[in-house]
Amino acid sequence: MSKSSNAGGIGDLFQEPEGYFQKEKEPTQVQHRTLDGQTLTLHLVGQNPLWGHLLWQAGRIISDYLEEHKQSLIHGKTVLELGAGAGLPSLITAINGAKQVIVTDYPDAELIENLRLNIKDCSLLPQPVNIHAEGYLWGADPSSLRAYLPPADKEAGFDLLILADLLFNHSEHSKLLLSIQRTLKKDADSQALVFFTPYRPWLLEKDLAFFDLARDGGFQVEKILETVMDKVMFEEDRGDELLRRTVFGYRLRLVEDSLSFS
Repeated sequence: MSKSSNAGGIGDLFQEPEGYFQKEKEPTQVQHRTLDGQTLTLHLVGQNPLWGHLLWQAGRIISDYLEEHKQSLIHGKTVLELGAGAGLPSLITAINGAKQVIVTDYPDAELIENLRLNIKDCSLLPQPVNIHAEGYLWGADPSSLRAYLPPADKEAGFDLLILADLLFNHSEHSKLLLSIQRTLKKDADSQALVFFTPYRPWLLEKDLAFFDLARDGGFQVEKILETVMDKVMFEEDRGDELLRRTVFGYRLRLVEDSLSFS
């Protein structure tokens, strides 16, 4: 007996309702205007459970901050970005004179392929290209990332770490901090920049708990920026609208005479 001859019968139990399966979103593109007037076009993956299909507020703001302070933060520096998404901040550092840039995200083939596509299609990058994309799990051994560094830096680590809009993932805070400890060069000039927006304002204290963890882990924590965006990123979200439009920027530096990390 066919389903068509059994309308309303048992056969319909296995017939999904109309519209049950949502069509997957196609990859998109987004543009970013640099402070010197250049336009960067970035590829974004389609709908992705790891949130790589969006260009986040903190990614834009930290990119502007890096460009504003390129003489001190970027020129001649080695850079590592964690949880990069489309990799905008990393591209900004590579364009503006970084010695070597490693841009990473969760080792999902689609995410890493998209990062490499953004590198390939960026006409503003120097030649030879000074930026590479790799998959990396937070908290894991970073030897594969250090391998890209010049010989003198392989053991020392990176001058600058970039973390943009990662703090919402509260269960991963300790792994994030461990990655910072394992990759940041241990000298007074090295730093990790952590920028975020509290998209869920009622969980702001949990976002900020990362910085308590960092202090306990041997870092000096300094708030360096607070910028209010023109509009919220997610209109349908609830909670304080001003907070949902605000990007907070923090700098982490190793406390002098802090313990070595393994």
